[in-house]
Amino acid sequence: MSDDEREEKELDLTSSEVVTKYKSAAEIVNKALQLVVKECKPKAKIVDICEKGDAFIREQTGNMYKNAKKKIERGVAFPTCLSVNNTVCHFSPLASDTSELEEGDMVKIDMGCHIDGFIAVVAHSHVVKDGPVTGRHADVIAAANTAAEVALRLVRPGKKNKDVADAIQKVAAAYDCKIVEGVLSHQLKQFVIDGNKVILSVSNPDTRVDDAEFEENEVYAVDIVASTGEGKPKLLDEKQTTIYKRAVDKNYHLKMKTSRFIFSEISQKFPILPFTARALEEKRARLGLVECVNHDLLQPYPVLHEKPGDYVAHIKFTVLLMPNGSDRITSHSLQELQPTKTIDDPEVKAWLALGTKTKKKGGGKKKKGKKADESTEAVAGAEPMDATTTNEGS
Repeated sequence: MSDDEREEKELDLTSSEVVTKYKSAAEIVNKALQLVVKECKPKAKIVDICEKGDAFIREQTGNMYKNAKKKIERGVAFPTCLSVNNTVCHFSPLASDTSELEEGDMVKIDMGCHIDGFIAVVAHSHVVKDGPVTGRHADVIAAANTAAEVALRLVRPGKKNKDVADAIQKVAAAYDCKIVEGVLSHQLKQFVIDGNKVILSVSNPDTRVDDAEFEENEVYAVDIVASTGEGKPKLLDEKQTTIYKRAVDKNYHLKMKTSRFIFSEISQKFPILPFTARALEEKRARLGLVECVNHDLLQPYPVLHEKPGDYVAHIKFTVLLMPNGSDRITSHSLQELQPTKTIDDPEVKAWLALGTKTKKKGGGKKKKGKKADESTEAVAGAEPMDATTTNEGS
C-alpha cells in the first residue's frame, strides 16, 4: 500500500480510533500544562519545571497501550519550554542552566504530546503573581487570547489561511500590540508536527506561504504569539538553542566521531519529532550537534527575543475540524485579566460571535461549555477557555 493510500485509509479523523488518540494526547498535555503552571513560582529553576512537564507526559503516555499487539509509539511530541518576558519561544535549557523565575515574570509555556504519532500541542501564558494581571501584561495576553478565539472561529472548512492571518493582526492592533512575525500554524498529521498547509501570522517579503483552504477532517496547531514590542524577534545567541528535529530527507557523512555517535543516538531515540538536547549527554552533545546542524541533518528551533522591556504572550491550541464543527482539544484557563484596552471593532465582535459547531450549513451554537457566548468575556479578559468546564479532556 502506498503512503498516500495509507493516509487516505487510516489517518483521517473519519476513523474514531484516530480521534480517540488525538483526544487522549490532548488530555495528557492539558494535565501536564496544569502541573507546569502550578510549578511556576518565584525562585523555581526553569530547567526543573521543563523536566517535570516532559516526565509527566512520558509517564502518562507510558501507561497507555501497554498490551497492544503492535508497538505504539507515544510520548513527548514537543519538549516543554518556558520562555520568560521578552523571550519569544523555545527556551528549554540544559541541566547546567541556573535560570530561575521571578515574581512578576511573564512565562510562555509550550509543550506537546503524541500517541501513535497523533499530536496534541498547547501553549499558554502565565504571570508569576497572585491576583489579577493588569497593564501591558494583561493587554498582550488578552491580544493573544482574543486572536486565538477569533482564529478558532475562522479555521474551518471553506475558509482560507489568509483570512485568519488578517483577522489576528486586526485583533492585536486593538490592544496596541503586534502579532509576532515568522510564526507558522501548521497542519498536523501522524508523526508530522509541521505539515505543509500553514497559516503565516504576518506575511512579509521574506516569508511567503501558499494560499490554502481548510478542509473537513484536518487537524491544525493554531499558534498565536503577540508582543507589546515591534513583533520582529531576533536570535541573540545560538548557544541557547536546545531543541532540534531530525531532517528526515537529508543525508551527510559526518566527519567527527562525536557527531556520528550523537546522530546515531538521535536517529534511534528521536527519529521524527522534536527533542531537547537535555536528553543527550551534555558535553558530547554540544560538540556533536554543531556539525549535524551545519550540514542540515537537524533543524534547530532557535530561542528568539524581542527587545528588553517588551512583553510577549503565546497561546497555541490543537483543533480538529470535525464534520459537526471545530473541536478545540487543548487549552488552559487564564488568570483574571484587566487589560487597558477593549475591543470596539464591529468586525472583530462579529467574528467572536460566530459559533464553532455547525448546524447544516452556517454556524450554530456550540454544544460544549457555551464558548460562543463566552467570547465577549474573552475580550474583557475573563476566562473564556477553562478546559475544566469545556469538557475537552483536561
